Amino acid sequence: MISAGTKIAYRRNLTLAKRLWFGQINREQQVSLKSLSANFGLSIAAGDLQLLENRWYVTHSGLIRLAQRRGCSGIAVSLMTEFCDVNSSRFVCKATVYKRNSAKGFVSYGDADPSNVSSLVHGAEMRIAETRAVNRALRKAYGIGLCSVEELGAFSSAPRTSAAPAPSNGHPSSNGSGNGQPRLRDQLCLLIRQYNLDANLVKAYAADFCGTATLSGASRELVESFISHLSAAAKQNRDALVCKLNSYSQPAEVRS
Repeated sequence: MISAGTKIAYRRNLTLAKRLWFGQINREQQVSLKSLSANFGLSIAAGDLQLLENRWYVTHSGLIRLAQRRGCSGIAVSLMTEFCDVNSSRFVCKATVYKRNSAKGFVSYGDADPSNVSSLVHGAEMRIAETRAVNRALRKAYGIGLCSVEELGAFSSAPRTSAAPAPSNGHPSSNGSGNGQPRLRDQLCLLIRQYNLDANLVKAYAADFCGTATLSGASRELVESFISHLSAAAKQNRDALVCKLNSYSQPAEVRS
């Protein structure tokens, strides 16, 4: 029997999914979302899930949060130098996830090179290979059949590291380019130019997506999630995206 808390979590996920992906949620996706909510506690609002090309994908941040909830005891990552080529920016990593009270680890590998990552993150192939390896190991350890967003070349983004310095302006949504990553603001501007979108409407949509008064008030994690969502929506159906954006051109009191 599904607990009351799980039912509430699923309803919240479904409500937000229908709002973010404007009516694209079919019956099959609802059933899958219900299972993901009940079995893994994944949250759309927290950025754990993305709907891309009519399929659910789990995110790196969602997998990390799941591992924390399940008491993961450690993750070991190593570079497979024999398969790497620094000159061509090709890297292969091995990740081992250790579950609570288990000495046996779950091993997976991840690779990245300029041909299978987004052009936005060229130069960050080693970190992407690491993220992909960790994601695959976590999915194996906790029985998640979904592919992760970061394993998809078109939507891969450079992951943050725990050693990244704090934003200089004191806000968690800082778009600084730490560790050589492209700034989030630059990624967003590139998408706006690429698909000829209205920048002001995109900012309004982003703030609504992130649940903040302005985009600058959103956490970096939420902004990253929005950029992935915007990219997927533009690729899937630009006309539908433009229609959605145009709804933000109306006065706030009318839209509410």
